[in-house]
Amino acid sequence: MDENKISNKLNILNQIYSTIEKRKNNENDEDSYVSSLFNDGLEKIHSKIAEEAAESIEASSNGEREKIIYEYADLLFHMMVGLSFHNITLGDICNELDRRIGKKKKDYTLDE
Repeated sequence: MDENKISNKLNILNQIYSTIEKRKNNENDEDSYVSSLFNDGLEKIHSKIAEEAAESIEASSNGEREKIIYEYADLLFHMMVGLSFHNITLGDICNELDRRIGKKKKDYTLDE
């Protein structure tokens, strides 16, 4: 896949994150699933992330490619909601991943 196609695909993540941010700031939108997550609070967001993680693991264990894609997309979406709750951007995550490139875990871990 060429760089433009990859870049265009990654822009989808930015579009979704932008929509999450808009809905976070419009918590009175009763028709918005994302707004309802923010209204229900961090515990609800954590619950959804845990639920989607378990479903992703189950799909991965079963080895069904389409189901894996579907469940991991759900997990990524709910993780993005969690990041937005904490005002952490996708750029912040990219910076952290970039910081780790070429290093051993012991050289970048915060668990010391």
